[in-house]
Amino acid sequence: MSSIAEGILIFAAISETILGVLANGFIGLVNCVYCVKYKKFSTIDFILTGLAISRIFLIWLIITDGFMRIFSTNTYPYDNVVHCISYLWVLINQSSVWFATSLSIFYFLKVANFSHHVFLWLKGRISVVLPLLLGSLLISWLLTFSQLAEILNDHRWTYRNSTWFFNMSRSQFFIKQILLNLGVIFYFILSLVTCFLLIFSLWRHNRRMQLTLTGLRDTNTEAHMRAMRVLVSFIILFILYFIGVSIETMSFTVPENRLLFIFGMTTSTIYPSVHSLIIIVGNSKLKQAFLRVLLQLRCCKKGKIVRTT
Repeated sequence: MSSIAEGILIFAAISETILGVLANGFIGLVNCVYCVKYKKFSTIDFILTGLAISRIFLIWLIITDGFMRIFSTNTYPYDNVVHCISYLWVLINQSSVWFATSLSIFYFLKVANFSHHVFLWLKGRISVVLPLLLGSLLISWLLTFSQLAEILNDHRWTYRNSTWFFNMSRSQFFIKQILLNLGVIFYFILSLVTCFLLIFSLWRHNRRMQLTLTGLRDTNTEAHMRAMRVLVSFIILFILYFIGVSIETMSFTVPENRLLFIFGMTTSTIYPSVHSLIIIVGNSKLKQAFLRVLLQLRCCKKGKIVRTT
């Protein structure tokens, strides 16, 4: 029964990987073509392109690391492999979360409507907010890399009963993991706060429109409702991603439970794959490009059918 569950989860993870690479590759390609064609690269294009590229690397890293731990247990614990994957994980994971946080903050400052002076000050200085966030990312990298180097140098893998163990107590391991992920936790909380504030602003706007228009709904109201659904799905998927990563991390303390790790790997891959599809549907430029691709594929398919008949 366990092997059947593992097979189903591995198949789901592979499907999510293919879907995520295609969706994020499409986002990056459309933005790059748009930049070359119109010689214009806006802030949102930069964020979406960076998010797509970082997610492609993140998905491949999750799957590569997962398959090495599942199918190449004799190779995985080598120092050079562990060090390489650990440093890449910090670099790519924090970059992906940073771009997602920047995207939520950008939409929050662009769409939300608050009269507080701090919000108004930030709203007029969007071009300054992102460089400040980038500076915090660089600081987070430096602090995390130094802590990670200390952990990797002080602790080693041990081999017992055909299973590799990381020779560190569970309490010490969890404390180290929290310290390593302080930057990611900060961006995660920042994303959730800005998303909830934006949802509150959109909900308040819809309520005002319903009162002034006596129940009639305008196009802006419908657009805001769609934006709220996108934000709610983003929050759910973002939380799901951190749950999956936490399960993967916890599996280091119980390495003999392979099903737990595979479940965490499959869960963490959902967010960078499915949320990119939501971005395509929610962004007018990406949605139109996607519909054009579908139309061309349909025309090509009809042309082949006509030639064969």
